[in-house]
Amino acid sequence: MTIVIRLNSPGKMEALMQLPPAAPLYSTTRKRKKLFRRISSSPWDSYQTFSSQGGPSGEKLLPIHAKHVYANKSSGLLPERCTLSALLLYYARNNLFSEAQTIWDDLLNSSFMPDPELVSELIFIYGRIGDFDRVTRILHEMQIKDSKRLPDIMSLSVSSFGRRGYLDCMELMIKRMVAMGYSVSSVAGNAYVVHYSAFGSLADMELAVGRLKRSRILIEENAIRAVSLAYIKKNKFYSLGRFVHDVGLGRKNVGNLLWNLLLLSYGAKFKMKSLQREFVRMVESGFCPDLDTFNIRALAFSRMCLMWDLHLSLEHMKHDGICPDLVTYGCVVDAYMDRRLGRNLRFALGKIGWDCPVSMRTDPLVFEAMGKGEFHSSSEVVMEYWGRKDWTYEMLVSVYLKKKFRSNQIFWNY
Repeated sequence: MTIVIRLNSPGKMEALMQLPPAAPLYSTTRKRKKLFRRISSSPWDSYQTFSSQGGPSGEKLLPIHAKHVYANKSSGLLPERCTLSALLLYYARNNLFSEAQTIWDDLLNSSFMPDPELVSELIFIYGRIGDFDRVTRILHEMQIKDSKRLPDIMSLSVSSFGRRGYLDCMELMIKRMVAMGYSVSSVAGNAYVVHYSAFGSLADMELAVGRLKRSRILIEENAIRAVSLAYIKKNKFYSLGRFVHDVGLGRKNVGNLLWNLLLLSYGAKFKMKSLQREFVRMVESGFCPDLDTFNIRALAFSRMCLMWDLHLSLEHMKHDGICPDLVTYGCVVDAYMDRRLGRNLRFALGKIGWDCPVSMRTDPLVFEAMGKGEFHSSSEVVMEYWGRKDWTYEMLVSVYLKKKFRSNQIFWNY
């Protein structure tokens, strides 16, 4: 079998002739089938060649000699920017720093403008090995090249160090940013808090929140969620309530998140009087309860078997036009089954309608704090096992009651 590769220009032939002989162009074995790469419109300049091997990240690139990439450098032609970017990351990630420095110098001396994502990734690679002199040099070179992009590069570098757990490097990057005369942006400041919440201790996280507050940067929703999750995982619900009060319950740009977190701090510890008092304060402050608000209260009422309060909460939901989800139905089912009132489920669920399709819209933070009920967990397993899309609450309740009936039969038989 003969394979023909079309060559439309002498440059392609020259690039093909320079390939090392260790890479065969065809195979004589019938059982082996290979997908051959075509040579692009200009020799070794197509970004698709690199994307097919590992994308712009440069993680899976094959070792390509520089003479192939710079085949047309004698004619005054440089490879494309995306080609140089992919090669730069490949060399840097494989500890070939001299080759990476050569390509970086070519990028700086050319008309190409390095992307902030590329520069931040390069800074992360050097910062990971502790070469902050090189990091400082890159920052100064980019300041000379285009000072307007430097704040974005620094913010991306802070996030890049933080999301990989390099908190010391992230701290040094913040200090370099301030030392160079740039103020910490809202994006970088909130990322700073988020990553300390994920990888640092509670004391370090609280220090980061304090620094953000002293900088007069508004803490955003993603940082609020990260700090709250850290407190919930450590079972520090009193600290969660104090943090929410410190942020300010009057903020409306995050919706009901702060009020719901405050109710969650009381509901998870089953402080029912405080839960009811703060709910009344929430309504009086002009906030409309949402699904998460009602489900937090319903979970607490269900676990404490407060049937009257649970029914009042369902009536309130119906009056406000809020559709319940699987968590709400699970609270009712679990409360009735714990009180051995399974025969009355049809009456209880009929008020909120149980022929509706199943939905799940509750905030995951609620499950982190209060867990999932027995009916909720069982229904998720059933829906995942059968793989149907047309489940209704009536069908799930029927399956659950049959399961409980069989388990009771097995118990009494033995």
